Amino acid sequence: MSVAQLKEDLQTASKYGEYIFVAEGVAKSFPGVQALKKVSLKIRPGKVHALMGENGAGKSTMMKIIAGVYIPNEGKLFFKGNPIVLKSPRDALGKGIAMIHQELNLLPFMTVAENIWIGREPRNLIGLVDHKALNRQTQELLDKLNIDIDPEIDLGQLSIANRQMVEIAKAVSFNSDLLIMDEPTSAITEKEVEHLFRIIAQLRAEGKAIIYITHKMDEVFKIADEISIFRDGQHIVTKPSEDFDHDSLITAMVGRELSQVFPKEDVPIGHVALDVKHLNVKGICKDVSFDVRFGEIFGIAGLMGSGRTEVIESIFGINKIDSGTIIFDGKELKVKSPSDAIQAGMALLTEDRKKSGLFLSLSVGENMEMAALPSYCKMGFVQQKSMDVICQEMLGKLKVKTPGLYEVIENLSGGNQQKVLIARWLINNPKLLILDEPTRGVDVGAKAEIHKLITQLAKQGVAIIMISSELPEVLGMSDRVMVMHEGTVGGILSREEATQERILEIASGM
Repeated sequence: MSVAQLKEDLQTASKYGEYIFVAEGVAKSFPGVQALKKVSLKIRPGKVHALMGENGAGKSTMMKIIAGVYIPNEGKLFFKGNPIVLKSPRDALGKGIAMIHQELNLLPFMTVAENIWIGREPRNLIGLVDHKALNRQTQELLDKLNIDIDPEIDLGQLSIANRQMVEIAKAVSFNSDLLIMDEPTSAITEKEVEHLFRIIAQLRAEGKAIIYITHKMDEVFKIADEISIFRDGQHIVTKPSEDFDHDSLITAMVGRELSQVFPKEDVPIGHVALDVKHLNVKGICKDVSFDVRFGEIFGIAGLMGSGRTEVIESIFGINKIDSGTIIFDGKELKVKSPSDAIQAGMALLTEDRKKSGLFLSLSVGENMEMAALPSYCKMGFVQQKSMDVICQEMLGKLKVKTPGLYEVIENLSGGNQQKVLIARWLINNPKLLILDEPTRGVDVGAKAEIHKLITQLAKQGVAIIMISSELPEVLGMSDRVMVMHEGTVGGILSREEATQERILEIASGM
């Protein structure tokens, strides 16, 4: 860097003295995609700065640049008044910038303590890890954050929610001045969300700056001091949170008004598609009975650990059924594996798209055609041209933003990845479509599109089971709601009977 350039950068930094972090004119492109277009962003110390926008708006790309994961093609970064260049996450951590990623980056075969301090473990005089000291300092950190988890337990034994709390503790352990939280509440309960908010309030009081990415509107208005909106790779506006309301925030994010987030329509309900009688699965559920009709959207609600996902996985052949009867489209169905369920006409969009849905190293087209390959094979050869045609049609139908079928799916936003997974199953024309958390980690625009698609499928006579942790989604989209409690059916409510209060009462065993 020349002396003149350094002088210019220092002059620029001096005018940003009230900010802990500033990005100026940042641009980033990937093959076929301009992710960021000369974006500028200013973050104040001791504030929670929410970053909002649709999937693909550039939020996560910007955060990964700040965290040193990506190197920008253009632009400058300033931290604590000084120009900085970040070439790796280690660079960012060394400067005082930490990030909690949306997808957990922990090792299940190591203990909680080992995960938190990996690479920074205290050592004894001969250079070996001092496990007593390691566990002691972990306990001190967890006590400070009021997190009740055993430092010595293997991470793989914890629930997803508790793993998320460990991820948060790990980020805090770096004592960073700027903490980036990318969808930190996507897999935790309401009680744990309130706990996280208390941790954030504590960090803010210590003068830490927090960038908070979420798709949940209620969280933003509870916790954010300032809100920045990204759209199509550009910074649209930054204002104090009190200058927004729900409608103006959505309009700024999507560039248009969304009159119907839950476009539920009354459609003719047909005969019974799925009839489950006295289902028992050891350690999962007891005496579960319910039915779902063609054209019906059947919601399933319940607290984490209630068995809502596991019951559906058992019906789909993932878990072994001990007893009970499954009648599908008028015939008794013996499901020994997911392939039996698929052949019968069922489809399952799983809860965790990264863990059990996507093949991240493969292309959009390869991910989309997975479930339909047997139908497009002749004499052992895949009819690729026919496969590509139907996949291309699905890209258009579901409005998937991608350079094409051959783009690696890992490069797509979370919302577009979710649409690809839905397309995978729609190619098979299922009679029953099971959606487990269909809009988790999906922005408000993509959420409305997915809800509209669900409604259209119901109108076409497809039976739909929708599991969701978001009660507004369950109430807004369902014809009936089954509430699970500790592996049993707590109750089945009609659309008219279902309220948030009633569902929570049943889910908690009241």
